[in-house]
Amino acid sequence: MKDLLAWEPVALDAAILERSWKLQDRYQLSFWDALIVGAAKSIACRYLLTEDLQASEELDGLRVINPFLIGPSLLDGA
Repeated sequence: MKDLLAWEPVALDAAILERSWKLQDRYQLSFWDALIVGAAKSIACRYLLTEDLQASEELDGLRVINPFLIGPSLLDGA
């Protein structure tokens, strides 16, 4: 389980919660999806790899990528 720390998880704080609630309202996301997007935005991610959100959707500047539909070599063009 401690191996997951190698991924450098984002620590939850009040700013991420506030951002997540706004994203939840703005994009009609579930709380958990909004929390993932809010955490990704807090560390300036450009892409979010997931099959749980709509592929190619842009959420507040964050591009949703379904890793089963697009390969890493095409990511810069996504």
